[in-house]
Amino acid sequence: MLAMFGLIGALALLVFLAMRGMSILVAAPICAILLAITSGIALIPTRADPEQVYFVTTYMSGFVSFFAAWFPMFLLGAIFGKMMEDSGAAHSIAHYVVEKLGVRYAVMAIVSACAVLTYGGVSVFIVAFSVYPMALGLFRAADLPRRFLPGVIAFGSVTFTMTSAGSVEIQNWIPTQYLGTTPLAGWPVSLVVALVMAGTGYIWLGRMIAKAVARGERFVSRGEDPDEREAEQLPHPILSLLPLVSVLGMSIWLYPIFDKWALLLALGTGIAVVSVLNWSRFTDYGNAAALGATGAVIAIVNTCAVVGFGSVAKVSPAFQTALEAVTQIPGHPLIAAAIAVTVICGLTGSASGGQAIALPLLAPHYVGDGAPHPVDPEALHRVVAIASGGLDSLPHNGYVVTTIRAICGETHKDAYGPVGALTVIVPAFGAVLAVLLFILF
Repeated sequence: MLAMFGLIGALALLVFLAMRGMSILVAAPICAILLAITSGIALIPTRADPEQVYFVTTYMSGFVSFFAAWFPMFLLGAIFGKMMEDSGAAHSIAHYVVEKLGVRYAVMAIVSACAVLTYGGVSVFIVAFSVYPMALGLFRAADLPRRFLPGVIAFGSVTFTMTSAGSVEIQNWIPTQYLGTTPLAGWPVSLVVALVMAGTGYIWLGRMIAKAVARGERFVSRGEDPDEREAEQLPHPILSLLPLVSVLGMSIWLYPIFDKWALLLALGTGIAVVSVLNWSRFTDYGNAAALGATGAVIAIVNTCAVVGFGSVAKVSPAFQTALEAVTQIPGHPLIAAAIAVTVICGLTGSASGGQAIALPLLAPHYVGDGAPHPVDPEALHRVVAIASGGLDSLPHNGYVVTTIRAICGETHKDAYGPVGALTVIVPAFGAVLAVLLFILF
């Protein structure tokens, strides 16, 4: 019982501290220590029993493993974003959208850019780095409150595209390993759900921003923002789009060969393209690369801190109890699976991590010969994928922390409201809709 209170309390405390603005590098270890103590996990290894599970080794194992797996992508993604900013390419795209479509379509342009890159295979973390400079320029030109930037970027990245049929994001590929399906599993239902999520989310986002503007909120510049440039100083918008197109094209082309490592080649190509096309327009090429590298370190370390917390949570006895409970929920298999995946992803703060934990347990129950509760594998694949994108986006989620704080420079207090509405409630609604469609049709 104490372990369960510890798990729930530690998670609640982590969410509270993140919302109050405490550094996640401090909050995550503190909450993980609380979880370890209440779970009976020793804090420091001893020579007497080196094989025992310890807080320090478990936390740092999760921390380091994520760093090792993703730092090269974070590094090149952050540098690419800074190159787009310093060369004026991001500003050029922003000016072009505002000039041709008007400021009322600024939000749509950002959401569309994120959606295309995410669906094309660029990691959601890297999409935020790449799109932010353009998004900042569009918000400045449209005079929109910048606290909505994380919500706009997240909505285009981790909702209707990340878990849709055909997406090459890992959240859509992990189920194939356990269910024998393909990334296109359940595509008719997926298409309907994606359209509904995109439409309802965009309308909700527009209303939230409109209300804020009506209250007098406007874009507020900061000292670290890049200076605005005259239109004649900017590269042509078509040339400015080429680096983004090259990243998308290379990632799609090379993903079947190199898996996630294709992003390294894609982002490297993007950096090369923006450098060659705009060499004379950089204000300080070396400094832009240095700032990008520094930003990458800050972003990934924040995320690693949260992953470390999830690693400690996974070895706690309370987590195992919760896992057994949610995987044995009675009722229709798709409803039970959706609830199980949603809860597990919320506890771990990770859609992909939650899937990797839940699917080995769910698959034998619902798929294959002798399954006690057989269900269509394609339907299960799609429901699991969509459901994983709901509670994973609570305030302690690594992507949320990185996007709000490290990339956009906002606080959870100011920015998480729109992020939570668009990345928790909208995907949860999408999961419910998917379950209903599969059951009825």
